[in-house]
Amino acid sequence: MKNNVKIIGKSLAIQKILKLIEKISKSDSTVLITGESGTGKELVAKLIHQLSSRADKSFIPVNCAAIPSELLEAELFGYEKGAFTGAVFSRPGRFELANEGTIFLDEIGDMPLNLQVKILRVLQERSFERIGSTKPINVNVRIIAATNKNLEEEVKRGGFREDLFWRLNVVPLLLPPLRERKEDIPLLCEYFIEKFSEKFGYKLNLNSEVMDLFFKYNWPGNVRELENLIERLYVFSENGMVNLEDIPERIRFQENSIPRDLIHDDFNPFATEMDFNTLVMDYEKKLILHALSVNKGIKSKAAKYLKINRTTLIEKMKRLGINYESN
Repeated sequence: MKNNVKIIGKSLAIQKILKLIEKISKSDSTVLITGESGTGKELVAKLIHQLSSRADKSFIPVNCAAIPSELLEAELFGYEKGAFTGAVFSRPGRFELANEGTIFLDEIGDMPLNLQVKILRVLQERSFERIGSTKPINVNVRIIAATNKNLEEEVKRGGFREDLFWRLNVVPLLLPPLRERKEDIPLLCEYFIEKFSEKFGYKLNLNSEVMDLFFKYNWPGNVRELENLIERLYVFSENGMVNLEDIPERIRFQENSIPRDLIHDDFNPFATEMDFNTLVMDYEKKLILHALSVNKGIKSKAAKYLKINRTTLIEKMKRLGINYESN
C-alpha cells in the first residue's frame, strides 16, 4: 500500500499551492514545477500524481542531474540487447515503466541539449525508440518536470531549448521558499519531530529561544535544511532538550538574519539614502500579521505572543493599516 503524501503548512502561500495542486490534478496537462532547492518539488509532484486519475499507476522519478549524461538516454528510453558494449539483454527505460502513470523529470534544467530533443518528441508524439531499435514505442504518460533554474534565462543563453520550455511550461507551479512561509516552521518542526521520534525513541523539545532563532534564519536550504537540522539535533541533544549551543553557528550567527523580502540584495546599513522608518514599519507589520496568523486572529493571544498589551497591538494595527480577518 502506497504512503499518502502530505504537504505541511497553513500559511497563505501553501494554501494557495494546495488549491492549485487540486486543480492541476484533475487535468492531464504537463506541469513545470520551479523553486529553490529543498522546497519540496518532488513531494508536490507525488501529490499531483496521488490526486490524479493515474494514482493507481506508477510514479517514476528521474533525477536528470544525478545520472551521467552518457547514461541518461538509456535510463529514460531503454535499450536493446547488443545496442552497445555491455548491453547483454534488453531493458525498458523509465518512460516505458511509467506508461499509464506519471514520470517526474527532476532537475530538467541540467538535461543535455541532445536529450532535450528526444524529450520534445515524446511530448509531441507520445512515442520513442529504445537505443539500438527503430521500432517506435507508444506511451500514455503524464510528464511533470522540475528545476531550480530559471529556464527562460537558460533559453536566452542557449542552455535550454525554447520549444521544449514552452512544451513543459503548460501549467507552471512556483513553490515558495521557507523564508516566505515562516509561520509554517512550528508545524514543520512538529511534523519532523514526530517523524524522527519513531527512529530515536523520544521526542525533541525545542524551547522558545530556539524557535525565535528559527524564525530569524533565512533557510537557504529550505524545508530540506530544516528536516536535516531536526535529525541532527536528535543526534547531538541530551535527553531531548535543545539549547542554543546545539544549533549550528551558521544559524546562530548568520549575517543576513533580517528577512530578505525587507531589504535589497545590495543592502547597506550605513547607506545615507535608506528609509529607516519604512523598513521598521514593514518589519513590524509582518511580525503582527504573523502573530495574528498563528493565533487565529485572536488579538489578546497575539498580543501575549508578541509580549505587548492588547491595546498597544490594536493601536499599532490601526497605525499600520492592518485589518486582519481570521478564517
